[in-house]
Amino acid sequence: MNTTPQLDLPTDHTLLILDDDAPFRTRLGRALTARGFVVSAVSTVGEAMDISRLNPPAFAVLDMRLEDGNGLDVVYDLHRRRPDCRVIMLTGYGNIATAVAAVKAGAIDYLAKPADADDVAKALLAMPGSAPEPPINPMSADRVRWEHIQRIYELCDHNVSETARRLNMHRRTLQRILAKRAPQ
Repeated sequence: MNTTPQLDLPTDHTLLILDDDAPFRTRLGRALTARGFVVSAVSTVGEAMDISRLNPPAFAVLDMRLEDGNGLDVVYDLHRRRPDCRVIMLTGYGNIATAVAAVKAGAIDYLAKPADADDVAKALLAMPGSAPEPPINPMSADRVRWEHIQRIYELCDHNVSETARRLNMHRRTLQRILAKRAPQ
C-alpha cells in the first residue's frame, strides 16, 4: 500500500498576477486567460494581499520587486491561506540568491522577465515533482549580462563610476554598454 500522499494540481484555475509593469501584466493576463485561467491582475503587494485574504487563488505569478514591497511576502501569505497554491516568481533581476529565496518561500519555479506566457503556463501546470522543460526561447547570454549590468547600475543609483567599480570594469567600457540598446 502506498502511503505517500498524491500531489495533484488544484482543480480551479484561479490565477493572481502581481506585476508593476502594466503593459507586461496586461499581455500576460490576456495570454493566460486564453489558456483557461481566471485571472486577477494587480500592481501592488497590498492589492495582492487583499486577494489572498478574500479569495486565495490556485495559482500565482508574482514579480519579485515592487514599489510597495516584495513578492516573497505574498508567497508566504498565499501558502498560509491556501497551501496548494502554485506560485511562479518573475523578476527582471535574475540571480541565484533570489531564486533560492523564492523556492524556500514556496515558489515552484523562478523565471526571468520577460517571461513567455507559454513558459509560465507550462511551469504552473507542471506535475508536482517533475522538472520543468527548458524554455523554448531563453534569454541570450548577452541579454543576461546586460540585465545584470542594468541591475547593478540601478542599485548604484545610476552612478556610472560606482557601477564600474563594483563590476570591476573600466568606466568608459560601461558607458558604451549603457548607451546601447538591450540585446535580444
